[in-house]
Amino acid sequence: MQTRATPAPSAPLERFNAAPADEATQTLLACLHSHAWAHRLTAHRPYPDLPALLAAADEAAYDLSPDDLTEALAAETLPALPDDTYAAAHTALGAAHAAYESRFGHVFVISLDDLRADEALNHVLAAIRSRLANDQDEERLVASEELRRLARGRVRRLLGARGTARPATDDPHPANHTKPPPP
Repeated sequence: MQTRATPAPSAPLERFNAAPADEATQTLLACLHSHAWAHRLTAHRPYPDLPALLAAADEAAYDLSPDDLTEALAAETLPALPDDTYAAAHTALGAAHAAYESRFGHVFVISLDDLRADEALNHVLAAIRSRLANDQDEERLVASEELRRLARGRVRRLLGARGTARPATDDPHPANHTKPPPP
């Protein structure tokens, strides 16, 4: 008895490369909410491998205009704390975020990809305190770099693994989450 072999599911990157342009753009907007960034990456498909896509994502992030950066920053959300975090930590982080947003006019962004979850709170608080000393132009550069790092990590998690692609919010670090793009 012969059986027909079931084809193995294609990798997320292969599905991304073959997806209709609007679907690919929406996937990318879940990683970084800049239409210019997402359209640029979509237009340059197919990517031979994940490193090529990540390099293109980095290059496109470096080329964000001030308006593109504003668009991307507006879609970011505040980092969430683990459920077992003390109330005082919530208060301290809330106050730090409020001071940052008041000074710079956008939410604080930071990539925590290289940190363990139990190190995230202290790292975020120290980074906010440090970055509050930046002037507007310097902080815009730092925030832009953090957005690039966030986008890179989200793209890697979303399109880098074999099997089913996970949503960008399936992330071990809540600080790396973003709001879904508007329809």
